[in-house]
Amino acid sequence: MVRSLCLRRVPALGGTRIQAAVTDQTTTATGDGLAMPLLGLGVWQAAEGAQTTRAVGWALEAGYRHVDTAQAYGNERSVGEALRASGVPREQVFLTTKFRPGRRDPERELQASLQRLGVDQVDLYLVHWPQGGPTRAWAGMERAARNGLAKAIGVSNYAADDLDAVMAGADIAPAVNQVQFSPFQFRRALLEACRRHGIILEAYSPLTHGRNLAHPTVTGIAARLRRTPAQVMLRWAVQRGIPVIPKSVRRDRIAENAKVFDFTLGDDDLRALDALDRTGGTDRALERPWW
Repeated sequence: MVRSLCLRRVPALGGTRIQAAVTDQTTTATGDGLAMPLLGLGVWQAAEGAQTTRAVGWALEAGYRHVDTAQAYGNERSVGEALRASGVPREQVFLTTKFRPGRRDPERELQASLQRLGVDQVDLYLVHWPQGGPTRAWAGMERAARNGLAKAIGVSNYAADDLDAVMAGADIAPAVNQVQFSPFQFRRALLEACRRHGIILEAYSPLTHGRNLAHPTVTGIAARLRRTPAQVMLRWAVQRGIPVIPKSVRRDRIAENAKVFDFTLGDDDLRALDALDRTGGTDRALERPWW
């Protein structure tokens, strides 16, 4: 029988409750109640050293309680330094890292990550991409979870058929599939596949690297609501209960991105943003995999 680890959406900012239709709902059918804030800071392409430690420190100061890194990013050590310097208790921060699939043993690599991060356990450990096939790393991921190195395990950049393959042989189901997701990459069929399996879809690049912030639909909604385009795009996801991990190393942007829980998009706004999709509602995680 496949065991599913449960992630519940919980208040993420300053102890205040998230005002959204999905607030406090359980997102998987069974599990141990692991809590995952809807808003996190991503540190992809943030340089090891001061750039990463400052960004993570500013995020924690702004109320973020979710930080996402990876072995491939090369900045785990700086993330750990920032966590310790912040004074925020470790148990209050949801910490994710990712297995670099070119390496052989997910458990051994996570042990090295824990040393760099300076923690005993991560909250979530993901297979970063399905190199070598979607199931190649999964036994090692399960071993890492069973041995207490990660509270939950999951995948990233997995298409619907990749998820089917993992689920077919898994003892522990993936808790999360982290993929590129935004109004412009509204992978509707992939979202439906995740939900069918009881997997949380988590959005990376939810701001499309800034490329689409000036789109007239986004700016029009933002102007009417007196919000920024980035806040509108993030709200589009979190209002659906989709966790987001926008990346920024600028203090003002990090603070701006946190202000997405005190307003609501109307049905017409959501439909207008949905219509921006350029993927055809695909069940694929990427149009052109890089591996």
